[in-house]
Amino acid sequence: QVQLVESGGRLVQAGGSLRLSCAASGRTFSTYAMGWFRQAPGKERVIVAAISRIASRTYYSDSVKGRFTISRDNAKNTVYLQMNSLKPEDTAVYYCAAVGASPFSTPTTESTYDYWGQGTQVTVSS
Repeated sequence: QVQLVESGGRLVQAGGSLRLSCAASGRTFSTYAMGWFRQAPGKERVIVAAISRIASRTYYSDSVKGRFTISRDNAKNTVYLQMNSLKPEDTAVYYCAAVGASPFSTPTTESTYDYWGQGTQVTVSS
């Protein structure tokens, strides 16, 4: 089992940048594919980005492609989400998630993930 703790969310102006971090407990972090999801008020939770176990493959939703970068440091048991050129529509609670997966898998379906963090609020003002 793995526990996930997100950090880094705050209020930022449009056009600004943030880096979210998700620290995982346990010794088997490298066996998990990781994903970042977000949920805006009144909307469903949706995939933002995902990264494979070996970090060689990534997935981005169309809404963040070219602005956000997902990365991981298996030695630090941490996954990151670098968010640039932020827009007000990026305002949401951001969650990281983990699932045991094959080395190059980047799961994008919420129901696929087994473990979730508590979320961190990102607010982008116009």
